[in-house]
Amino acid sequence: MEDTTPTLSESVTNSLDPLSAALSAEDQGAVVKLLETIPKEELGRLVDRLSPEEKGSLFELVSPEISASLLETLHFSQGSHLLDGLKPKVVAPILALVDSDDRADYLNEMGSDESAAILDRFEEDVAEDTRQLMAYPDGTAGSCMYREFLSFPQHLTVADILRDLQTNRDAYSAYGIQYAYILGPGKRLSGVLPARNLLFAKPTHAAQEIMLRDPVTVFPETSLEELQQIFEEFNYLGLPVVDTEGKLLGIVDREAPREAQQEAAMEDLLKVQGLMGKEELRSMPLATRSRRRLSWLSINIVLNLISASVIAFFQGTLEAVIALAVFLPIISDMSGCSGNQAVAVSMRELTLGLISPLEFGRVLYKESMIGLLNGTTLGILIGIIAYIWKGNPFLGLVVGVAMALNTLIAVCVGGLVPLLLKAARQDPALASGPILTTITDMCGFMLILGLATFFLPLLT
Repeated sequence: MEDTTPTLSESVTNSLDPLSAALSAEDQGAVVKLLETIPKEELGRLVDRLSPEEKGSLFELVSPEISASLLETLHFSQGSHLLDGLKPKVVAPILALVDSDDRADYLNEMGSDESAAILDRFEEDVAEDTRQLMAYPDGTAGSCMYREFLSFPQHLTVADILRDLQTNRDAYSAYGIQYAYILGPGKRLSGVLPARNLLFAKPTHAAQEIMLRDPVTVFPETSLEELQQIFEEFNYLGLPVVDTEGKLLGIVDREAPREAQQEAAMEDLLKVQGLMGKEELRSMPLATRSRRRLSWLSINIVLNLISASVIAFFQGTLEAVIALAVFLPIISDMSGCSGNQAVAVSMRELTLGLISPLEFGRVLYKESMIGLLNGTTLGILIGIIAYIWKGNPFLGLVVGVAMALNTLIAVCVGGLVPLLLKAARQDPALASGPILTTITDMCGFMLILGLATFFLPLLT
Protein backbone atom coordinates (compact mmCIF):
# COMPACT_ATOMS: atom_id res chain seq x y z
CA MET A 1 0.00 0.00 0.00
CA GLU A 2 1.29 3.45 -0.90
CA ASP A 3 2.23 5.61 2.07
CA THR A 4 0.16 8.81 1.89
CA THR A 5 1.53 10.33 5.09
CA PRO A 6 2.77 13.84 4.26
CA THR A 7 6.47 14.51 4.70
CA LEU A 8 7.73 17.18 7.09
CA SER A 9 8.31 19.56 4.19
CA GLU A 10 4.77 19.00 2.95
CA SER A 11 3.40 19.73 6.40
CA VAL A 12 5.03 23.15 6.27
CA THR A 13 3.93 23.83 2.69
CA ASN A 14 0.34 22.78 3.36
CA SER A 15 0.09 24.85 6.54
CA LEU A 16 1.67 28.10 5.36
CA ASP A 17 -1.28 29.58 3.48
CA PRO A 18 -3.89 28.58 6.09
CA LEU A 19 -1.70 30.03 8.84
CA SER A 20 -1.27 33.29 6.93
CA ALA A 21 -5.03 33.49 6.42
CA ALA A 22 -5.71 32.80 10.09
CA LEU A 23 -3.24 35.49 11.13
CA SER A 24 -4.84 38.00 8.74
CA ALA A 25 -8.25 37.19 10.23
CA GLU A 26 -6.79 37.34 13.76
CA ASP A 27 -8.34 33.92 14.41
CA GLN A 28 -6.44 32.80 17.51
CA GLY A 29 -8.16 29.42 17.69
CA ALA A 30 -7.29 28.54 14.10
CA VAL A 31 -3.67 29.65 14.58
CA VAL A 32 -3.22 27.51 17.69
CA LYS A 33 -4.86 24.51 16.02
CA LEU A 34 -2.56 24.80 13.00
CA LEU A 35 0.56 25.09 15.15
CA GLU A 36 -0.41 21.91 17.00
CA THR A 37 -0.41 19.97 13.70
CA ILE A 38 3.17 20.94 12.79
CA PRO A 39 5.99 18.65 13.99
CA LYS A 40 8.16 20.42 16.53
CA GLU A 41 11.28 20.16 14.37
CA GLU A 42 9.49 21.92 11.50
CA LEU A 43 8.10 24.91 13.41
CA GLY A 44 11.25 26.95 12.86
CA ARG A 45 11.03 26.46 9.11
CA LEU A 46 7.36 27.42 9.12
CA VAL A 47 7.91 30.61 11.11
CA ASP A 48 10.89 31.51 8.90
CA ARG A 49 8.60 31.58 5.85
CA LEU A 50 6.13 34.03 7.34
CA SER A 51 6.44 37.70 6.48
CA PRO A 52 7.81 40.07 9.17
CA GLU A 53 4.29 41.37 9.76
CA GLU A 54 2.90 37.85 10.10
CA LYS A 55 5.61 36.86 12.57
CA GLY A 56 4.76 39.85 14.74
CA SER A 57 1.04 39.05 14.52
CA LEU A 58 1.70 35.43 15.48
CA PHE A 59 3.44 36.30 18.74
CA GLU A 60 0.98 39.08 19.56
CA LEU A 61 -2.07 36.92 18.88
CA VAL A 62 -1.30 33.71 20.80
CA SER A 63 -0.78 33.50 24.55
CA PRO A 64 2.64 34.14 26.14
CA GLU A 65 2.76 30.45 27.11
CA ILE A 66 2.37 29.33 23.48
CA SER A 67 4.79 32.03 22.30
CA ALA A 68 7.41 30.92 24.82
CA SER A 69 6.97 27.28 23.80
CA LEU A 70 7.29 28.26 20.14
CA LEU A 71 10.36 30.38 20.85
CA GLU A 72 12.09 27.37 22.39
CA THR A 73 11.75 25.47 19.09
CA LEU A 74 13.49 28.21 17.10
CA HIS A 75 17.21 28.68 16.60
CA PHE A 76 18.53 31.45 18.83
CA SER A 77 19.29 33.80 15.93
CA GLN A 78 15.77 33.28 14.60
CA GLY A 79 14.21 34.04 17.95
CA SER A 80 16.45 37.04 18.54
CA HIS A 81 15.57 38.61 15.19
CA LEU A 82 11.88 37.93 15.74
CA LEU A 83 11.81 39.51 19.21
CA ASP A 84 13.59 42.60 17.88
CA GLY A 85 10.45 43.50 15.96
CA LEU A 86 8.05 43.23 18.90
CA LYS A 87 7.10 45.78 21.54
CA PRO A 88 8.44 45.34 25.10
CA LYS A 89 4.92 44.78 26.43
CA VAL A 90 4.65 41.74 24.13
CA VAL A 91 8.17 40.43 24.68
CA ALA A 92 8.27 40.70 28.48
CA PRO A 93 5.62 38.07 29.35
CA ILE A 94 7.11 35.70 26.76
CA LEU A 95 10.67 35.94 28.03
CA ALA A 96 9.50 35.64 31.61
CA LEU A 97 8.47 32.07 30.77
CA VAL A 98 11.60 30.84 28.96
CA ASP A 99 14.66 29.33 30.62
CA SER A 100 16.74 31.83 32.58
CA ASP A 101 19.89 31.38 30.47
CA ASP A 102 17.98 31.90 27.20
CA ARG A 103 16.21 34.93 28.68
CA ALA A 104 19.54 36.56 29.52
CA ASP A 105 20.97 35.73 26.08
CA TYR A 106 18.01 37.26 24.26
CA LEU A 107 18.16 40.45 26.31
CA ASN A 108 21.90 40.77 25.78
CA GLU A 109 21.27 40.72 22.03
CA MET A 110 18.92 43.71 22.27
CA GLY A 111 19.74 47.36 22.65
CA SER A 112 20.17 48.66 26.17
CA ASP A 113 16.99 50.77 26.09
CA GLU A 114 14.86 47.90 24.81
CA SER A 115 16.24 45.36 27.28
CA ALA A 116 15.79 47.82 30.15
CA ALA A 117 12.16 48.37 29.16
CA ILE A 118 11.56 44.62 29.18
CA LEU A 119 13.34 44.09 32.49
CA ASP A 120 11.15 46.74 34.08
CA ARG A 121 8.10 44.61 33.22
CA PHE A 122 9.42 41.48 34.94
CA GLU A 123 8.65 40.60 38.52
CA GLU A 124 11.36 41.89 40.82
CA ASP A 125 13.02 38.52 41.53
CA VAL A 126 12.99 37.50 37.85
CA ALA A 127 14.46 40.85 36.82
CA GLU A 128 17.24 40.64 39.41
CA ASP A 129 18.16 37.08 38.44
CA THR A 130 18.21 38.05 34.78
CA ARG A 131 20.43 41.11 35.36
CA GLN A 132 22.92 38.93 37.20
CA LEU A 133 23.04 36.38 34.37
CA MET A 134 23.38 39.15 31.76
CA ALA A 135 26.44 40.52 33.55
CA TYR A 136 28.59 37.41 33.10
CA PRO A 137 31.08 37.68 30.20
CA ASP A 138 30.74 35.46 27.15
CA GLY A 139 32.87 32.35 27.23
CA THR A 140 32.37 31.67 30.94
CA ALA A 141 30.31 29.24 32.99
CA GLY A 142 28.20 32.14 34.26
CA SER A 143 27.14 33.08 30.74
CA CYS A 144 25.60 29.66 30.01
CA MET A 145 24.29 28.52 33.40
CA TYR A 146 20.61 28.39 34.28
CA ARG A 147 18.65 28.90 37.49
CA GLU A 148 15.98 26.22 37.05
CA PHE A 149 17.20 23.48 39.36
CA LEU A 150 15.94 21.55 42.39
CA SER A 151 17.47 22.43 45.74
CA PHE A 152 16.50 21.44 49.26
CA PRO A 153 17.79 22.22 52.76
CA GLN A 154 19.97 19.43 54.09
CA HIS A 155 17.75 18.75 57.11
CA LEU A 156 14.70 17.75 55.02
CA THR A 157 13.82 14.07 54.98
CA VAL A 158 13.25 11.95 51.90
CA ALA A 159 9.52 12.04 52.66
CA ASP A 160 9.59 15.85 52.78
CA ILE A 161 11.36 16.05 49.43
CA LEU A 162 9.05 13.57 47.70
CA ARG A 163 6.05 15.46 49.06
CA ASP A 164 7.44 18.72 47.66
CA LEU A 165 8.02 17.09 44.27
CA GLN A 166 4.42 15.93 44.13
CA THR A 167 3.03 19.26 45.29
CA ASN A 168 5.04 21.27 42.74
CA ARG A 169 5.16 18.71 39.92
CA ASP A 170 3.66 21.16 37.40
CA ALA A 171 6.35 23.76 38.12
CA TYR A 172 9.13 21.19 38.15
CA SER A 173 8.00 19.36 35.00
CA ALA A 174 10.00 21.72 32.76
CA TYR A 175 13.21 21.21 34.75
CA GLY A 176 15.92 18.88 33.50
CA ILE A 177 15.99 16.83 36.68
CA GLN A 178 18.90 14.42 37.14
CA TYR A 179 20.08 15.65 40.50
CA ALA A 180 18.76 17.62 43.44
CA TYR A 181 21.20 19.99 45.13
CA ILE A 182 21.37 19.97 48.91
CA LEU A 183 22.02 23.27 50.66
CA GLY A 184 23.46 24.01 54.05
CA PRO A 185 23.46 27.27 56.04
CA GLY A 186 23.59 30.39 53.88
CA LYS A 187 22.43 28.38 50.85
CA ARG A 188 25.92 26.92 50.50
CA LEU A 189 26.12 23.76 48.46
CA SER A 190 26.58 20.75 50.74
CA GLY A 191 26.10 17.90 48.31
CA VAL A 192 24.34 16.43 45.31
CA LEU A 193 21.42 14.03 45.57
CA PRO A 194 20.98 11.73 42.54
CA ALA A 195 17.43 10.72 41.74
CA ARG A 196 18.32 7.06 42.34
CA ASN A 197 19.48 7.76 45.90
CA LEU A 198 16.26 9.63 46.57
CA LEU A 199 13.96 6.94 45.22
CA PHE A 200 15.54 4.03 47.06
CA ALA A 201 16.19 5.69 50.43
CA LYS A 202 14.05 5.27 53.52
CA PRO A 203 11.45 8.04 53.96
CA THR A 204 12.94 8.98 57.34
CA HIS A 205 16.47 9.55 56.03
CA ALA A 206 17.62 13.16 55.96
CA ALA A 207 18.94 14.54 52.66
CA GLN A 208 22.41 15.03 54.12
CA GLU A 209 22.59 11.31 54.95
CA ILE A 210 22.11 10.09 51.36
CA MET A 211 23.66 12.91 49.32
CA LEU A 212 27.02 12.74 47.55
CA ARG A 213 29.45 14.94 49.42
CA ASP A 214 32.22 17.18 48.04
CA PRO A 215 30.73 17.56 44.54
CA VAL A 216 32.80 18.96 41.70
CA THR A 217 31.91 22.62 41.31
CA VAL A 218 32.94 25.52 39.08
CA PHE A 219 32.93 29.28 39.45
CA PRO A 220 31.05 31.73 37.20
CA GLU A 221 34.42 32.85 35.78
CA THR A 222 35.43 29.31 34.74
CA SER A 223 36.17 29.28 31.01
CA LEU A 224 34.32 27.11 28.51
CA GLU A 225 37.55 25.24 27.78
CA GLU A 226 37.94 24.34 31.45
CA LEU A 227 34.29 23.24 31.61
CA GLN A 228 34.77 21.01 28.58
CA GLN A 229 37.82 19.41 30.18
CA ILE A 230 35.88 18.67 33.38
CA PHE A 231 32.98 17.14 31.46
CA GLU A 232 35.42 14.98 29.50
CA GLU A 233 37.09 13.81 32.71
CA PHE A 234 33.87 13.16 34.63
CA ASN A 235 30.70 11.66 33.20
CA TYR A 236 28.45 14.33 34.70
CA LEU A 237 25.25 15.63 33.10
CA GLY A 238 25.62 18.97 34.82
CA LEU A 239 27.92 20.97 37.08
CA PRO A 240 26.89 23.29 39.92
CA VAL A 241 28.20 26.85 39.71
CA VAL A 242 29.08 28.42 43.06
CA ASP A 243 30.50 31.71 44.27
CA THR A 244 33.62 32.10 46.42
CA GLU A 245 31.58 31.37 49.56
CA GLY A 246 30.16 28.14 48.15
CA LYS A 247 26.66 29.52 47.53
CA LEU A 248 24.89 27.74 44.68
CA LEU A 249 24.30 30.15 41.78
CA GLY A 250 23.19 27.90 38.92
CA ILE A 251 23.83 24.80 36.83
CA VAL A 252 25.77 24.27 33.60
CA ASP A 253 24.64 21.41 31.37
CA ARG A 254 27.10 19.06 29.72
CA GLU A 255 26.20 20.35 26.24
CA ALA A 256 26.37 24.04 27.14
CA PRO A 257 30.14 24.65 26.67
CA ARG A 258 30.22 22.76 23.38
CA GLU A 259 27.23 24.66 22.01
CA ALA A 260 28.66 28.00 23.19
CA GLN A 261 32.01 27.26 21.54
CA GLN A 262 30.28 26.29 18.30
CA GLU A 263 28.25 29.50 18.40
CA ALA A 264 31.39 31.58 18.98
CA ALA A 265 33.17 29.80 16.13
CA MET A 266 30.23 30.49 13.82
CA GLU A 267 30.22 34.17 14.79
CA ASP A 268 33.94 34.39 14.00
CA LEU A 269 33.37 32.69 10.66
CA LEU A 270 30.60 35.13 9.77
CA LYS A 271 32.83 38.04 10.69
CA VAL A 272 35.67 36.69 8.58
CA GLN A 273 33.24 36.41 5.67
CA GLY A 274 32.20 40.02 6.14
CA LEU A 275 28.76 39.45 7.68
CA MET A 276 29.22 42.02 10.40
CA GLY A 277 26.81 42.67 13.21
CA LYS A 278 24.19 40.10 14.08
CA GLU A 279 23.82 36.83 12.22
CA GLU A 280 22.10 37.10 8.86
CA LEU A 281 19.06 35.02 7.91
CA ARG A 282 17.35 35.11 4.51
CA SER A 283 14.05 35.89 6.20
CA MET A 284 15.44 39.29 7.25
CA PRO A 285 14.45 42.43 5.28
CA LEU A 286 16.29 42.77 1.97
CA ALA A 287 17.53 46.28 2.76
CA THR A 288 19.05 45.13 6.07
CA ARG A 289 20.87 42.21 4.47
CA SER A 290 22.13 44.36 1.61
CA ARG A 291 23.38 47.11 3.94
CA ARG A 292 25.32 44.67 6.11
CA ARG A 293 27.01 43.03 3.15
CA LEU A 294 27.77 46.27 1.31
CA SER A 295 29.40 47.81 4.37
CA TRP A 296 32.06 45.11 4.06
CA LEU A 297 32.25 44.84 0.28
CA SER A 298 32.72 48.58 -0.20
CA ILE A 299 35.77 48.50 2.10
CA ASN A 300 37.18 45.60 0.12
CA ILE A 301 36.88 47.58 -3.11
CA VAL A 302 39.31 50.14 -1.71
CA LEU A 303 41.69 47.47 -0.45
CA ASN A 304 41.66 45.66 -3.79
CA LEU A 305 42.32 48.88 -5.65
CA ILE A 306 45.42 49.40 -3.49
CA SER A 307 46.65 45.92 -4.39
CA ALA A 308 45.83 46.38 -8.07
CA SER A 309 47.79 49.63 -8.19
CA VAL A 310 50.97 47.57 -7.80
CA ILE A 311 50.15 45.68 -11.01
CA ALA A 312 49.48 48.96 -12.81
CA PHE A 313 52.90 50.26 -11.73
CA PHE A 314 54.61 47.24 -13.33
CA GLN A 315 52.36 47.13 -16.37
CA GLY A 316 55.29 47.25 -18.79
CA THR A 317 56.96 44.22 -17.21
CA LEU A 318 53.71 42.27 -17.25
CA GLU A 319 53.18 43.05 -20.93
CA ALA A 320 56.73 41.94 -21.75
CA VAL A 321 56.45 38.64 -19.83
CA ILE A 322 52.79 37.70 -20.13
CA ALA A 323 53.48 34.34 -18.43
CA LEU A 324 53.75 36.21 -15.13
CA ALA A 325 49.99 36.83 -15.22
CA VAL A 326 49.44 33.10 -14.66
CA PHE A 327 51.50 33.08 -11.46
CA LEU A 328 50.17 36.30 -9.88
CA PRO A 329 46.92 34.75 -8.53
CA ILE A 330 48.74 31.54 -7.54
CA ILE A 331 51.26 33.38 -5.37
CA SER A 332 48.55 35.62 -3.95
CA ASP A 333 46.22 32.73 -3.12
CA MET A 334 48.87 30.38 -1.69
CA SER A 335 50.36 33.10 0.48
CA GLY A 336 46.88 34.10 1.65
CA CYS A 337 46.16 30.50 2.67
CA SER A 338 49.42 30.33 4.62
CA GLY A 339 48.64 33.61 6.33
CA ASN A 340 45.12 32.53 7.25
CA GLN A 341 46.54 29.44 8.91
CA ALA A 342 48.69 31.69 11.09
CA VAL A 343 45.68 33.92 11.83
CA ALA A 344 43.66 30.89 12.96
CA VAL A 345 46.43 29.69 15.30
CA SER A 346 46.87 33.14 16.87
CA MET A 347 43.14 33.59 17.40
CA ARG A 348 42.86 30.15 18.94
CA GLU A 349 45.77 30.74 21.32
CA LEU A 350 44.34 34.14 22.28
CA THR A 351 40.99 32.49 23.02
CA LEU A 352 42.62 29.81 25.15
CA GLY A 353 44.78 32.37 26.95
CA LEU A 354 47.99 30.66 25.81
CA ILE A 355 49.49 33.92 24.54
CA SER A 356 49.03 37.54 25.49
CA PRO A 357 48.46 40.28 22.88
CA LEU A 358 51.98 41.62 23.60
CA GLU A 359 53.98 38.46 22.84
CA PHE A 360 55.03 39.72 19.41
CA GLY A 361 58.58 38.37 19.60
CA ARG A 362 57.60 34.81 20.38
CA VAL A 363 54.91 34.69 17.68
CA LEU A 364 57.21 36.32 15.10
CA TYR A 365 59.99 33.81 15.78
CA LYS A 366 57.69 30.79 15.65
CA GLU A 367 55.95 31.90 12.47
CA SER A 368 59.13 32.99 10.69
CA MET A 369 60.56 29.49 11.21
CA ILE A 370 57.56 27.79 9.65
CA GLY A 371 57.41 30.51 7.00
CA LEU A 372 60.99 29.80 5.94
CA LEU A 373 60.36 26.06 5.78
CA ASN A 374 57.01 26.14 4.01
CA GLY A 375 57.96 29.10 1.83
CA THR A 376 61.12 27.37 0.58
CA THR A 377 59.19 24.18 -0.15
CA LEU A 378 56.40 25.96 -2.02
CA GLY A 379 58.88 28.19 -3.83
CA ILE A 380 60.87 25.21 -5.13
CA LEU A 381 57.69 23.48 -6.31
CA ILE A 382 56.25 26.48 -8.15
CA GLY A 383 59.69 27.37 -9.55
CA ILE A 384 60.10 23.89 -11.04
CA ILE A 385 56.62 24.13 -12.58
CA ALA A 386 57.45 27.52 -14.14
CA TYR A 387 60.73 26.21 -15.52
CA ILE A 388 59.13 23.09 -17.02
CA TRP A 389 56.33 25.14 -18.55
CA LYS A 390 58.42 27.82 -20.26
CA GLY A 391 61.89 26.24 -20.20
CA ASN A 392 63.36 29.41 -18.69
CA PRO A 393 65.29 28.87 -15.43
CA PHE A 394 65.15 32.58 -14.58
CA LEU A 395 61.35 32.56 -14.75
CA GLY A 396 61.41 29.66 -12.30
CA LEU A 397 63.81 31.59 -10.08
CA VAL A 398 61.65 34.73 -10.08
CA VAL A 399 58.43 32.85 -9.36
CA GLY A 400 60.01 30.58 -6.73
CA VAL A 401 61.74 33.35 -4.80
CA ALA A 402 58.58 35.49 -4.87
CA MET A 403 56.52 32.59 -3.53
CA ALA A 404 59.03 31.82 -0.76
CA LEU A 405 59.38 35.43 0.41
CA ASN A 406 55.65 36.16 0.24
CA THR A 407 54.82 33.03 2.23
CA LEU A 408 57.28 34.15 4.90
CA ILE A 409 55.69 37.60 4.99
CA ALA A 410 52.17 36.15 5.03
CA VAL A 411 52.65 33.85 8.01
CA CYS A 412 54.43 36.55 10.01
CA VAL A 413 51.71 39.10 9.28
CA GLY A 414 48.98 36.51 9.87
CA GLY A 415 50.45 35.58 13.22
CA LEU A 416 50.93 39.16 14.41
CA VAL A 417 47.83 40.97 13.14
CA PRO A 418 45.38 39.32 15.60
CA LEU A 419 47.72 40.23 18.47
CA LEU A 420 47.98 43.83 17.32
CA LEU A 421 44.21 44.13 16.93
CA LYS A 422 43.60 42.54 20.31
CA ALA A 423 46.11 44.89 21.94
CA ALA A 424 44.26 47.80 20.30
CA ARG A 425 40.95 46.44 21.69
CA GLN A 426 39.64 45.62 18.20
CA ASP A 427 38.00 42.39 17.05
CA PRO A 428 40.66 40.12 15.46
CA ALA A 429 38.04 37.98 13.72
CA LEU A 430 36.59 40.96 11.90
CA ALA A 431 39.69 42.78 10.67
CA SER A 432 42.49 40.20 10.39
CA GLY A 433 41.30 38.82 7.05
CA PRO A 434 41.19 42.02 4.98
CA ILE A 435 44.43 43.35 6.46
CA LEU A 436 46.22 40.09 5.69
CA THR A 437 44.79 39.86 2.17
CA THR A 438 45.78 43.42 1.29
CA ILE A 439 49.34 43.03 2.58
CA THR A 440 49.98 39.62 1.00
CA ASP A 441 48.53 40.72 -2.35
CA MET A 442 50.59 43.90 -2.44
CA CYS A 443 53.79 42.17 -1.36
CA GLY A 444 53.22 39.21 -3.67
CA PHE A 445 52.61 41.37 -6.72
CA MET A 446 55.51 43.63 -5.87
CA LEU A 447 57.92 40.74 -5.31
CA ILE A 448 57.19 38.84 -8.49
CA LEU A 449 56.91 41.91 -10.71
CA GLY A 450 59.86 43.65 -9.06
CA LEU A 451 62.09 40.58 -9.47
CA ALA A 452 60.83 40.16 -13.04
CA THR A 453 61.75 43.76 -13.82
CA PHE A 454 65.27 43.18 -12.46
CA PHE A 455 65.70 40.02 -14.56
CA LEU A 456 63.68 41.31 -17.50
CA PRO A 457 66.47 40.90 -20.13
CA LEU A 458 66.80 37.24 -19.12
CA LEU A 459 63.07 36.57 -19.25
CA THR A 460 62.34 37.83 -22.75
